[in-house]
Amino acid sequence: MPEYLYQYPAWPRFTWDQPRLTAQLAAVRHRQGRLLGRMAALGFPLRAQAVLYTLTEDVLKTSAIEGEQLDPLQVRSSLARRLGVDIGALVPADRHVDGVVELLLDATQNYAAPLTATRLYNWHAALFPTGRSGLSQITVGAWRTDRAGPMRVVSGPMGREKVHYIAPPARRLATEMKRFLLWFNRPQSGDPVLNAGIAHLWFITLHPFADGNGRIARALTDLLLARCEQSPQRFYSMSAQIRAQRAAYYAILEATQKGPLDITPWLVWYLDCLDQAFAGAETTLAAVLTKAQFWQRHADAPLNARQRLVLNRLLDGFTGKLTSSKWAKLAKCSPDTALRDLGDLVHRGILTKAPAGGRSTSYSLSPSP
Repeated sequence: MPEYLYQYPAWPRFTWDQPRLTAQLAAVRHRQGRLLGRMAALGFPLRAQAVLYTLTEDVLKTSAIEGEQLDPLQVRSSLARRLGVDIGALVPADRHVDGVVELLLDATQNYAAPLTATRLYNWHAALFPTGRSGLSQITVGAWRTDRAGPMRVVSGPMGREKVHYIAPPARRLATEMKRFLLWFNRPQSGDPVLNAGIAHLWFITLHPFADGNGRIARALTDLLLARCEQSPQRFYSMSAQIRAQRAAYYAILEATQKGPLDITPWLVWYLDCLDQAFAGAETTLAAVLTKAQFWQRHADAPLNARQRLVLNRLLDGFTGKLTSSKWAKLAKCSPDTALRDLGDLVHRGILTKAPAGGRSTSYSLSPSP
């Protein structure tokens, strides 16, 4: 009996229980339409901020799923620079951050462009600009080889690894990827939301690259969802939701890849994850509206550039407590200047000073009226 999906004679003719999915898919599509309608009602500046917020989350979380922690400021600045969104001072981003950003933007902003092997090679090269994954040199911008043995997905310490999955032999990849790309680019039958879930599973089952397959699979999902919505604007993040359900994500992938060609359980899980991603977009909307309302209330306040910079950092989700020393570091100013800036904002009622005194004194945004 075959051990993996791709070993079945009928591969890749997936099947699923359509009646079981009908009600769930209808509910997801309804929620998708409501979300897009609400976002369309926002003015252009607010939509741009929502897109920036969502894409920042997407880049951070798709990397976090693989255990990589990117600098949020670098990610946000790299995205803002490319999207033309004004966020004040930009910080330089290293080429690895820029590479992940470029991949995601090409997938979502150029969703109508055909998917080709060359385009996938370019995405892969953007993920690994140095040609290395960690300490290991890998084949970049080309399908993987089996020179070091079969491609395996493993976990656990060296010498006691648990093998979760063994990908198809490298010699099959040229044919398999040609078939996948033909399916991906032809006019799709069936629901496009379901097709995005099928593409994710199909690509990650082939595992065509030496590394980065998960990030590229999630980018393909974003591309097909953007095609479905006929819009490059992203207001929800599948990667953020998958990160929140990381253990369940890997478990359902492993179970599906070791199962028959009936992928109903995978599609049920995928639709549930997408539905929760739509719910998570409420957080995005709330954050964007809170920020907009804050600046509307203080539109006439004579604030200097340092104050605007750090206040925006607070509004975007500052980690930890804001102290005068952190203010000086963020604003690149002296401690005395930082104290004057903070005192002015406390006097205006924009910031609230915590009761503790001395160097540990912290500040927070005053509650909204």
